[in-house]
This record gives sequence, structure tokens and C-alpha cells, in this order.
Amino acid sequence: MVEELLKNYENVCTLRVRMPISSDLSNPRNFITKIARYDKVVNIPNSMTILDELLPISIEMAKRNLTGIWNFTNPGVVSHNEILEMYRDYIDPSFTWKNFNLAEQAKVIVAPRSNNELDATKLKNEFPELLSIKESLIKYVFEPNKKTSAA
Repeated sequence: MVEELLKNYENVCTLRVRMPISSDLSNPRNFITKIARYDKVVNIPNSMTILDELLPISIEMAKRNLTGIWNFTNPGVVSHNEILEMYRDYIDPSFTWKNFNLAEQAKVIVAPRSNNELDATKLKNEFPELLSIKESLIKYVFEPNKKTSAA
């Protein structure tokens, strides 16, 4: 509803953030931190926002006076299992998880979840250097947090 109202103003820039992820894996609001603590996850691909890459872009958008509605996600989708596989590979080799289906999930969650892919073409056209979701996860989240084995 707010988005519908704001689109009538020429000087407003609306950024649609989805499942925000940052390199701070200790932050309880980080999507990766959340799903790593769940008993079970659904394995569905989604659009997501890598904050370490996209927040500096938001500043540049303001400098360029960009307006309108923007799908503020990295291009492409990534599934929960793919993220947890990266988490296991880069952070904790002993990490394991279990999956469940949407019907099983619906029985244990309070509010329904939406799973979708947002088209990031407009953002990618304005910022061609923007990485795909999987590349961004590796560069901005997993590589900086990579655990090295003791020598």
C-alpha cells in the first residue's frame, strides 16, 4: 500500500529488499544466521539482498538522483540448501541441516512465507558491476568469514 502511494511522487526512490544478508554472521537478523539455527528449512530458490554489496550502491543511487521502484536484490536466485552448503563449506564443515516441504512448514510457522524471484535487470543495467547472488555470497559473505584450519 505504501509503495502504491509513494510511486506518485517524482522524488522518491523505493528499494525492495529481500531476505537481507550481511557478512556479519553473528547478527541474529542476518538471513543466514536465521536459517542456520532452524531445525528444518524448505529448499526453495529466492531473490536475496547482499547488503555489503548493495548498501554502497544505494548511496550511489542517491547521488545519481535515481527515483522510482527498484528490485534491490542481486540478480538470480539461490536456494536455502545452496546457502547452507556454502556455510558448511566455508564456515563449519560439521554443519548439517534437514529439509521439509511447504506443507510441513505451514504447520509450524506463524505467518505464511513468500518465495519469489524479483527481476533485477533494471538495477543491473544501471550498475553493470553488480554480482549475481551466488557470486556476491562468496565474495562478500563467505570468503571474508572463511575458517582456516589450524596448521
